[in-house]
Amino acid sequence: MPVPVTAFVAAICALLLLLTAIDTVRQRIRAQAAFGDAGDAKLISASRSHGNLAEHAPIVILLLAFLELSHAWHLGLMAVGALFLLGRVMHIWGLYLPVSTKPPLPRSMGVIITWLTLAVLSGWTLYLLATQNL
Repeated sequence: MPVPVTAFVAAICALLLLLTAIDTVRQRIRAQAAFGDAGDAKLISASRSHGNLAEHAPIVILLLAFLELSHAWHLGLMAVGALFLLGRVMHIWGLYLPVSTKPPLPRSMGVIITWLTLAVLSGWTLYLLATQNL
């Protein structure tokens, strides 16, 4: 059974993971840090942008797949998937911006959007489990 929304979100996440992994390695070479972050701000940003995406993407992709396979509202899934990707791009962008006394706005917005999509997908899945037993 095809799952185009899940496939699209997974493919974009894979590309973002690849880009952030490449930049993490690039920053490691620049900072001459084989392990850890050597206290280097650019390496920390690159590493966290990769790690944070790797932490959130799998559960979102799984929830999208469960919902898509249960024939949940396609347009709604597309909107939530697009919102998640927007949040992840904003978070990555925000991690590369200079930090003053508080995190840059794109980073904060990316976190909020990511949490919102996790809440929506979790609630939607639990609702379908309770009402239709998926």
